[in-house]
Amino acid sequence: MVKIIRVRDYDEMSRKAANIIAAQITLNPQSVLGLATGSSPVGTYKNLVAMYEAGDLDFSEVSSYNLDEYRGISRANDQSYYYFMNDNLFDHVNINKDNTHVPNGENPDADNECTTYDAAVRAIGGVDLQLLGLGRNGHIGFNEPADDFAAATHCVDLTESTIEANKRFFASADDVPRQAYTMGIGTIMSAKKILVVVSGADKAEALYNSVCGPVTPQVPGSILQFHPDVTIVADADALSKFPQE
Repeated sequence: MVKIIRVRDYDEMSRKAANIIAAQITLNPQSVLGLATGSSPVGTYKNLVAMYEAGDLDFSEVSSYNLDEYRGISRANDQSYYYFMNDNLFDHVNINKDNTHVPNGENPDADNECTTYDAAVRAIGGVDLQLLGLGRNGHIGFNEPADDFAAATHCVDLTESTIEANKRFFASADDVPRQAYTMGIGTIMSAKKILVVVSGADKAEALYNSVCGPVTPQVPGSILQFHPDVTIVADADALSKFPQE
């Protein structure tokens, strides 16, 4: 079941999403969080850090598993998702770094990295709450439009639209990695709860197709229609193709 929370703008989206994650941690201090990167969740992480600094949130028993990582990029690279997570969240809260996990983009053995990562998620009992963004082409994680849904963590070739969307973080489009390790659709869908944050008019078509269109691997986010507990927090621009209340 998909529940949509309509908000005014990115800042309100970020506060609402942070409140949902904070409630999860408060109710279950040993929560396993699935975490996302990119511009969408940055505000959410800022709000979570503020809650921690105010003494309202304790990450000491939390574990985390990130959705994805660029292949062939060093963890010291400031565009790696390992670096992103430390810079935006982990360095600013009391989470045990040993309990944080990001796919190792420096592992050249894709099969080994992906199999090991999925096994670790299964061993901990799966993800309690998975945070997602939504790509302009409907991708979740780095699961791009395809002929079928990839079940397990895998290595993916990034589409030109995704490279174009991410080039603003690099010196040029030529510097954007062409491959990534990403949790598969099956791994994402095994999470007990899913929280999606979507902001901006450029995401409106992808969001509408994900929620209201047919379930198809050409719109990876559409698979969320089959999950029993999905909350989407989206701003007015992202919801512009939906009927207005």
